[in-house]
Amino acid sequence: MLIKNNMTRGALIALLALGSAAAWPSVASAETVLRIGMTAADIPRTLGQPDQGFEGNRFTGLTMYDALTGWDLSSADKPSVVIPGLATEWKVDDADKTKWTFKLRPGVTFHDGSPFNADAVVWNVEKVLKQDAPQFDASQVGVTASRMPTLASAKKIDDMTVELTTKEPDSFLPINLTNLFMASPAKWQHFYEKAEGADAKAKSQAAWTAFAKDAAGTGPWKMASFTPRERLELVKNASYWDKARVPKVDKMVLLPMPEANARTAALLSGQVDWVEAPAPDALPELKQRGFKLYANEQPHVWPWQFSRVEGSPWNDIRVRKAANLCVDREGLKDGLLAGLMVPATGTFEPGHPWRGKPTFEIKYDKAAAQKLMAEAGFGPSKKLTVKIQTSASGSGQMQPLPMNEYLQQALAECYFDVKLDVIEWNTLFTNWRRGAKDPSANGANATNVTYAAMDPFFALVRFLQSSMAPPVSNNWGFINDPKFDELVKKARQTFDPAARDAALAELHAASVDDAAFLYVAHDVGPRAISPKVTGVVQPKSWFIDFSLVSMQ
Repeated sequence: MLIKNNMTRGALIALLALGSAAAWPSVASAETVLRIGMTAADIPRTLGQPDQGFEGNRFTGLTMYDALTGWDLSSADKPSVVIPGLATEWKVDDADKTKWTFKLRPGVTFHDGSPFNADAVVWNVEKVLKQDAPQFDASQVGVTASRMPTLASAKKIDDMTVELTTKEPDSFLPINLTNLFMASPAKWQHFYEKAEGADAKAKSQAAWTAFAKDAAGTGPWKMASFTPRERLELVKNASYWDKARVPKVDKMVLLPMPEANARTAALLSGQVDWVEAPAPDALPELKQRGFKLYANEQPHVWPWQFSRVEGSPWNDIRVRKAANLCVDREGLKDGLLAGLMVPATGTFEPGHPWRGKPTFEIKYDKAAAQKLMAEAGFGPSKKLTVKIQTSASGSGQMQPLPMNEYLQQALAECYFDVKLDVIEWNTLFTNWRRGAKDPSANGANATNVTYAAMDPFFALVRFLQSSMAPPVSNNWGFINDPKFDELVKKARQTFDPAARDAALAELHAASVDDAAFLYVAHDVGPRAISPKVTGVVQPKSWFIDFSLVSMQ
């Protein structure tokens, strides 16, 4: 069993507790059960808008819920693209580019049997945008509104048509809407009417708490039972509207296992069937024992995001460029990560339509890095102290602690003195939205939160546009560059796909030339899975479709 001596007591307890998870499925031999070890330390929120980053969307968003638009996860070869979800078609108004019409899918019902319609869409928009709505929930705003910052309102046209209005022309809206999941208004109302509280706000909070324990969306999986911090059991929705995606497995059990060695040990011992991000040093044994390993380049970046507030050491472009030139990414790939990464030379690599033509070449050149640091006033006897806030696990974080220790050692050769502030993943993710100026940064002048690069807003805009600084979105470091702002405006207001791609390529090239991040790696989403599990399609996405999976 691959349990290292430094495994925490909590991880051992969690692993032993899995014994019951391994035992009970055999009671009903006709029932197929898929057990998954997640990297998260807790079950992502289940009330409709998950936390825990995109691991939350993967496990409690896209399973129990649908959005108006979705991602095509059916291919391992082609990039995932946006496809119709609960909306069958959409169009921006020719005369007013702030208004969009969405036609809704007929015949869809929530898990509680209530109908999905335009009223439900308006209700779900207002749960995160309209503060005087009874269902408004501030706890869901941060993980939702920051991902669709221009959406202003929703209006019912008829039962199967809604009009969405944005604050400014925004060609990214249909992509952003993949993050707004539709929860059942009728189910919430049922809990609200039964709730106790001193006022409507207290009753609303109580209703959402109850809803999280007995959720209802329209997705291919339904909640069966939920034990916070321990397990979430989902069962297939046999009446799901997309018959091609009715799950082939009867039940799926999600188990939080934040430590890579504990996850791997659970898989090897037969206590789970599937683990996210197995321990890299266990890959030879996993292969030898017949486990299947899945990996595919994801639209994803593992970075350091720099603070650009007054006094930050990263305000000097020579320092930012030096850090990028001081990292041997191939050495990180071939050594610590056993091949499970793609070296990052930007948010997008050559061949991507949004790559552009940056003039700053990100590569390993220690001599050039040392020269830049010397020009900035640093050397062997005068090192630059920087502090990075990171986590020990989490969605897309890969192997964050050993990877940051690798960077710590590498950058020391270029006159950096790197301090690590290691905190729990969900806390780090929350701090990400608070920004470098907030006390939660704990004096850090960089943060290590991985980010999705599936769409223009997620990949570029939320970090580079000055108006996306906290609390609006994820410009953690308060970048304020008029050139970036102008290029964002140009891309956002361009509705022709080819012209928009060209504008985004210009924006990306400018960000690389500015060394806006320390670009380190692209994740490949490694998974180790029992040979009993078949039908797995590992797409080029952060997400995966569990509906396609079968169990022998």
